[in-house]
Amino acid sequence: MGSALWAGISGLNASAKQMDVIANNIANVNTIGYKAGKTYFADVLSQSVSGGASGSMQVGRGVKVSDIGTSFGAGSFETTGSATDLAIDGDGFFILDDDSGASYYTRAGAFHINADGNLVNSMGYKLQGESGDIILSGVQSAPESTATFSIGANLDVGTATGDTFTTTQTVYDTLGDNHNLRVTLQKTEDPEKWGFKCALDGTNATPQTYYGLEFDNTTGALSKVYSSVMGAVAAVTVGTGDVSATTINNYGQLYKTASGIITLTRGATNGTWTVGAAADGGYDNISVSGATVGGTNYVYVDLDGAGGADITFTLSDGAGPGTWAAGDTITIASITQTAVAPASNAITFAALPSGATIGAANVVTWDMALATSLPITDYASTSVINSLSNDGYSSGDLKSLSISADGVVGGFFTNGQTADIAQLVLATFPDITGLQRMGSNLFGETLLSGAALPGNPGAGGLGTIASNSLEMSNTDIATEFINMITAQKSYSANARVITAQDQMMTELINIKR
Repeated sequence: MGSALWAGISGLNASAKQMDVIANNIANVNTIGYKAGKTYFADVLSQSVSGGASGSMQVGRGVKVSDIGTSFGAGSFETTGSATDLAIDGDGFFILDDDSGASYYTRAGAFHINADGNLVNSMGYKLQGESGDIILSGVQSAPESTATFSIGANLDVGTATGDTFTTTQTVYDTLGDNHNLRVTLQKTEDPEKWGFKCALDGTNATPQTYYGLEFDNTTGALSKVYSSVMGAVAAVTVGTGDVSATTINNYGQLYKTASGIITLTRGATNGTWTVGAAADGGYDNISVSGATVGGTNYVYVDLDGAGGADITFTLSDGAGPGTWAAGDTITIASITQTAVAPASNAITFAALPSGATIGAANVVTWDMALATSLPITDYASTSVINSLSNDGYSSGDLKSLSISADGVVGGFFTNGQTADIAQLVLATFPDITGLQRMGSNLFGETLLSGAALPGNPGAGGLGTIASNSLEMSNTDIATEFINMITAQKSYSANARVITAQDQMMTELINIKR
């Protein structure tokens, strides 16, 4: 008879523990990443009342809580405004390390960047990636030297001969320093042609593969690019000197398509030269000067009056500069142009003072290929820059983050670039039901759970990452209310068993009266 009391008491205890679990679930209904507990019951070893081997005459001894398990079903997702708020869509746990290196596992993905640049949870535990702690301090985007640029513009077909149009854009060297790249275009005597020269920080490029643009006179589209070629240099009329070399230094925007004779005449003193009157081939604003360096004469011709040497003559006869005398002349039979289909224009700049380089050893390419370049036209409308582009940029500081579904932490930098910074990893276990609750939404590895099995999100059965999201508690209020009613009724019923057993024992005691 007494076993009924103990059975009733066991029922009270079991129902009370079930109510504890229910209360804890309800209390954590707003806890991110919380996994609801579930109470499992088992009967207590039965007592045989017949002594038979079959066990057909057994009376139970009550109930006990055999296990309080964890429901690892997914909770609903809440959208947030922070890219470092993460949820796992599928299986897996975030891996966190404390300062001692101990590892914990959680589904609560509310992370932030601490003062040291680590991605951490509210307790300061560090989120783990492929290479350990995910550290974002000091992350920068390295500079990229400008190797290629392009210009999109319209050049007014009605521009007067000799007028110029200038474009400028910022380019970058290998240290990320910025420089001014200037392209000056000048209308030639030919209505379909524009010459140009490039300069970096005011210093003209030398050499360039091409020096001019030629447009289709029907459509106004760029049809050819051209380089200027010196014509034959006639024999020297006086003296025994010789022209050993000629170089076109800058651009040929005023080079005529028709042959023109240019005559240079040495003055009374060494290094002084003039352009012969009425023998300049019709070129405007030609000026000429000379210099002697190490016993060699140089003559510099400025075809457009803009300064600088468009053509350089090297005068050398092995006997020193005195061989050239006043009145000696050099004649240029013609200056012609070689035109080809638009192609990449290699432009060489002088060495930079900082020691950095731009492009490939200070050679930058102007992309003129029609299939890839920005369009340049020669329409009857105002000259205007439509677009400028180049592939260089300065260094940049980390501005914001993004985390992809496969756990790649990407950075957006102040220089407009993006780059992958880290790879987040998740963990799963041979038996997740063996994990131990550690408080603060954390789980710990046990012998029952087996060792953690890390991997990249979306691989090996692991879930993917949802950024700007948090996984909420998977507590189901409706289910918990039903369980609460059941637990309460069970508790009341077990109390009635004890009351009834007490009355029976009282009746037994009263028999002797």
